[in-house]
Amino acid sequence: MNSFVFSLLLGAPQGAEGAAPGGGLINFLPLVAIIGIFYFLIIRPQNKKQKETQKMLSALKKGDRIVTIGGIHGSIQSVKESTVIVRVDDNIKLEFSRSAISSVESQAKEEKEDKKIEAPAEDESDAEEKSE
Repeated sequence: MNSFVFSLLLGAPQGAEGAAPGGGLINFLPLVAIIGIFYFLIIRPQNKKQKETQKMLSALKKGDRIVTIGGIHGSIQSVKESTVIVRVDDNIKLEFSRSAISSVESQAKEEKEDKKIEAPAEDESDAEEKSE
């Protein structure tokens, strides 16, 4: 009985030997698509965020209101090469690594104020055009 099963297995056809050439290339197409999607959805946005963070950290200056990664709010008293001294309360100053700063609050407020200043100027120019 066992010899009969083995003869059937050995004598069975091994599959289509006349497979189309280039079939291996089509098999790699989904892998290439997945890598492309991975790049555009994960790697590229992460690089943009990292550049923005580096720009923010290099633009730190005295008086900026910041938030650390631990959630501590304060204002910068002095900026050193790799650290900043942050005033948390009247008599409390802490030294943090630049990489421990998660966001700068005062720069966002300044940008909003700049936009508010620019918007009325545009409205005035529109009013002048209408009056002419």
